[in-house]
Amino acid sequence: MEQAERVASWVYSPIGRAIAPIRGWWQRDVRDSIDQQAVIAKIASESPATPRYIFMTTMSAGIAILGLLLSSPAVVIGAMLLSPLMNPILGVGFALASGKQKWLRISAKSLAIGSIVAVGFSALIVLVSPLQTVTEEIASRTRPNIFDLMVALFSSLAGSYAMIRGREGTIVGVAIATALMPPLAVVGFGLATLNWTVFGGALALYVTNFLTIALTATVMARLYGFRTTLSSRQGWFQSIGIFVVFVALAIPLFLSLRQIVTETNGTRIARTAITAAFPPKARISSLEIDWDSSPVGITATVLTPEFRSGANASVTAEVERQLGENANVSIDQFRVGANPGAAEQAELARARAAEQEAATERQIATMTSELALVAGVGKEDVTIDRSNRRAMVTARPLDGLTLSGYRALEQRISASVAGWSVQLRPPLVALPDIPVEDGKVPDSATDQLHLLEWAARRTGTPVSLAGPEAPVAALAERLRSRGSIVVIEPDGPSNRIVTSWTVAE
Repeated sequence: MEQAERVASWVYSPIGRAIAPIRGWWQRDVRDSIDQQAVIAKIASESPATPRYIFMTTMSAGIAILGLLLSSPAVVIGAMLLSPLMNPILGVGFALASGKQKWLRISAKSLAIGSIVAVGFSALIVLVSPLQTVTEEIASRTRPNIFDLMVALFSSLAGSYAMIRGREGTIVGVAIATALMPPLAVVGFGLATLNWTVFGGALALYVTNFLTIALTATVMARLYGFRTTLSSRQGWFQSIGIFVVFVALAIPLFLSLRQIVTETNGTRIARTAITAAFPPKARISSLEIDWDSSPVGITATVLTPEFRSGANASVTAEVERQLGENANVSIDQFRVGANPGAAEQAELARARAAEQEAATERQIATMTSELALVAGVGKEDVTIDRSNRRAMVTARPLDGLTLSGYRALEQRISASVAGWSVQLRPPLVALPDIPVEDGKVPDSATDQLHLLEWAARRTGTPVSLAGPEAPVAALAERLRSRGSIVVIEPDGPSNRIVTSWTVAE
């Protein structure tokens, strides 16, 4: 009775009478026009973890992590087109709203399986990839803030509305995947590289987005009047719980946003101070700020037509005045011509040099991985001489692999890294015998001679020769002229030169 009286007092209050037409329109033209059974059946049927769901999640995660490693937004978007995570996460939201425990368990299990598969497959790709650096695309998903919560909120609103109104499609799936698949791939990256800062930041972003999307879907389902087994009391507790979760998520994310805003403002202050300290035609080529150091570390490169000896001091004083904290400013000045395009040309040249350096590092990483793989050793066992552009590794014995096989592996890697000298030191496996015809080595033995010379140079181990005197002497002279140590044995066959290492194989 008391509850009925409270409802009646609300309905006949001024506010209740004012919104009555809106409530009537919503109930009559919006809620009643929805086939709730069809919507629930569709979402519920697509919530379980089917083989198709697992396969598409795996492929989406693979494309996402490759796009993140390549720092390619287009590839990351391609991964979102495949992601099937929308269905189970909306299933969680609608199951919460309707109070269906079995549906909730199925959807939560499906989402958990998809998340584990995505993280695991992403980590596997990173482990076998030569690219394991934190790119800009990866870094952008390690510091969640209030804007990320808003992205997840709007994505869930769009996804829930589309499902309820029967207008779901690829674009809506992309909206949901935007908030879920890239963070999951970054979690896998952090796990594979043991970078717990990246792992923790991306996991926080994923949990934030997951909770926001699921709870927003719950609110939308209740707003559209989906039937529920929850009592009025349970419904109120659920509403309060959703509100508390949103507040609990929003507070740390808002603080994170404040920190980002502070850093952005500090970067603007530093850039303005540096610009003011140099002539108008000067250009800031690079600017990096270390906010974790004390004092704040500011490093910049400036292309200027004239040097300013007091630039560090003046910029430091201005930055400290505006930031209100100590700063350590270091500015590298590069003098360029005074003509209008000189600074731009110098900056372009620096950008090209930086791009070339990055490309060289990627080339070195790939070459190191390939050499370690074919040699059967770890990457740390590969020696890289950057100044002479030379890579060296000592191979372990591999069953069934001959000297010609090791030389072929070296040649294959050398062909893939132009401008580098690749040297693979083979194990002391059997050397080729050199045939002798009419008292000399025939032209048909050229490949055996080249293989013998290559092995002797790579190992630096003395070679023993036994056979006819004249051909042995000629071959010994040939090897010695190429820096090899040769030992001539007194006895040997007459139709070939027997070659061997002077140490035990």
